[in-house]
Amino acid sequence: MARALGKPKKTVDLHSEAFMEDLDRYERDELLGEAIAYLREQLDAAIYWGYPEIRFIHGKGKGILKQAVYDELRYYKQSGAIANFHPAYHNDDIVVVLIGL
Repeated sequence: MARALGKPKKTVDLHSEAFMEDLDRYERDELLGEAIAYLREQLDAAIYWGYPEIRFIHGKGKGILKQAVYDELRYYKQSGAIANFHPAYHNDDIVVVLIGL
């Protein structure tokens, strides 16, 4: 049986310029929505492929992307899809998502 989802990278950059083109066509809130949709796609693929963890780069900025990422990860944790998440020890611009126990 072939796998339906492609394997994600172990560290995924959620900044729009890392995975989108023609950024000037989008409003700021649309870019945030695209980043969260990309997080879901990559996290779902990591779960599918049995990754023990995946890292997401959200950066510093004003913290809007970081807050949205953490809100989304709280939902995944409450639903039981992931075990936990925390800032990377060496860089708090990155969140580490622990998928399995």
